[in-house]
Amino acid sequence: MPQSQPAAPTRGAAVRKQGWLTERRRSSLTAYLFISPFFLLFAIFGLYPILFTFYLSFYKWDALSPMSFVGFQNYRFVTEDPLFWTSFTNTLLISAMGTIPQLILALLLAVFLNSSITKFKKTLRVLYFMPNITSIVAVTLVFSALFSNGGMANWLLAQLGIDPMAWNSDWWGVKIAIATMVMWRWTGYNTIIYLSGLQSIPTDLYEAARIDGAGRFQQLLSITLPLLRPFIVFTVLMSTIGSLQLFTEPFVFLGQGGTSSTREEGLTMVVYLYTEAFGNSFFGTASATAVLLLLFTIIFSMFNIWASRRMSGDTDGGAL
Repeated sequence: MPQSQPAAPTRGAAVRKQGWLTERRRSSLTAYLFISPFFLLFAIFGLYPILFTFYLSFYKWDALSPMSFVGFQNYRFVTEDPLFWTSFTNTLLISAMGTIPQLILALLLAVFLNSSITKFKKTLRVLYFMPNITSIVAVTLVFSALFSNGGMANWLLAQLGIDPMAWNSDWWGVKIAIATMVMWRWTGYNTIIYLSGLQSIPTDLYEAARIDGAGRFQQLLSITLPLLRPFIVFTVLMSTIGSLQLFTEPFVFLGQGGTSSTREEGLTMVVYLYTEAFGNSFFGTASATAVLLLLFTIIFSMFNIWASRRMSGDTDGGAL
């Protein structure tokens, strides 16, 4: 009687022989290993500082002596400090003065660059974007010379018959000077973003509008601005977040005495935070200021999103 042949191993038995590390799991593990450096660096230099800031905001610490738990005392000290609210007001004013004209000018420049009659478009795009890649400290030093007592700004005012202004000590002069630096640095960046949005709009819409007798201004209001809405929301949101984090321009322009009684004109929330931490060695109150700054950033960002939805008629809470 012939012997029976052994049964071929089933697919399940082959998988069991491979153990836990199957081919699929090996591929997944390889993919996670490739992307793990980003998460490791983010955990060390991003997530840990954020969590430690929240933790430190409830302690009193000068970086040398042991920490002592104080609860919400740091938050109470910051919110009762008049300098903090001065920095908050200055930040909002400089933000409005530097952001609103900047976005309007960026949109006009983008429309100009997108026009068919404009020559040397590539060269102009590079020139407009150059301020964004220039060192902030270098830009601030140059503008400090322009806004000095004998600088070009006062020379221009003299040509117009206006009395010179103390740009580095006057309440409005400091804000105008810092807002000008912000505008000069970020206008070209937003121009390029708006230009990419304009180039994504089909030209057929403009041709149809011209056939219907719509002028350039009507095309701007009825076609360009509605279709640019996602780009406008993005630039407004990023500009708002960036203006709340304003530090280098006022710190370099006014010097390291930014919190003295004569330098409160340009005191921003981040400069206040920096001075509390590295000037006064109050790392607990500085951490509480950072948490409050994060809270304000979230509130203003949510307000921008809500306002953009209201202006577009999207009241159902749908996606942007």
